[in-house]
Parts: sequence; C-alpha cells; structure tokens
Amino acid sequence: MPVMILMLVRAMCAVLALLCASASSRADEKRASPHEETSATVGGKKITISYGRPYKKGREVWGALVPWDQVWRTGADEATTLTTDGDITIGDLKVPKGTYALFTVPSQKKDWQLVVNKTAKQWGAFKYDAKDDLGRTNLKTGSGAELVEQLTIAIVPDGKKATLKIAWDTVVASAAITP
Repeated sequence: MPVMILMLVRAMCAVLALLCASASSRADEKRASPHEETSATVGGKKITISYGRPYKKGREVWGALVPWDQVWRTGADEATTLTTDGDITIGDLKVPKGTYALFTVPSQKKDWQLVVNKTAKQWGAFKYDAKDDLGRTNLKTGSGAELVEQLTIAIVPDGKKATLKIAWDTVVASAAITP
C-alpha cells in the first residue's frame, strides 16, 4: 500500500510541474511586448541586456508614449537589465561586475542620459529611486536611416570595444562600451 501512495504522489507532482510550466509559458505569450536578450563579449567580458520590446503601433513615441525629461524603463514591463561578468565603462561611467537596471532619460533640449541603477529587479520605473543610481552617462542621439517599429537594443562589438545602441521609431541613441 505505501508503494502505491508514493507512486500516486509522484504522479501528482509530475502533473503539477507540467501545469506550472504550461501556465508560465502562457503568461509569456500574453505579453504585448516580447522579451529578448542581447549579449556580446567586450575585452573578454560578457555583457547581457534583457528587455521588453514594445512596438510603435502607429503611436507617437518620443514626447508622448515616452515623456521627455523623465526616467523611462528603456523597454516594456520589468526594468531593462544589464549584466556584466567584469568591470566595464559605458560612456564615462565605470560599471563594476554585476547586474543593474538600465533607464533612459530622453530629452528634446539636452543630451539624453543612460541611467545605471543598482536595483536590478523592479517593475518599470514606477519605484525608481535616484539614490540607488550607480551613475549616469550621456547618450549620443541621431536619426536612423529607417523607422524602427519595435524597440531594439544591441551591443555592437568593434575590436576590444563596443557600442550600445538603443533604436526605436526614428531615434538611435548610443554610447561606447570599453573594458
């Protein structure tokens, strides 16, 4: 009898595990913005950025969906995260090994800023707190050759350095990454 009970418990656990996995994958399917990771190795240090990729969908992005001069999550859903397995420099900001939240402050009148925040796990920018910032660095902005329908973040290697590129709508913002 105890063997049958043990077999029944194991079968129930297997069914529960399958149900949980199925529910988790359905939750990801329901997201309006798919999530993606981009990574590159720069000077022997692996850098990974995880983010939600919202679509433009005919909306006005800059100054409307994403307000000017306010901290933006640089994506959709959870805050965008940057993980580096070694110390790097983004723009003029030294970033030690670790995982951080990335925010952006877009502006019509001054340089855009990339914000590196020490609280990596947070929902959007709703509880963003500047006192947790590792620091900020300026982003160069320009117009892309073509409209970018879906937010795209890339780490573009170039020898021992790379360029962080954030492209959406008609804007491309970038910063140098060095080891």
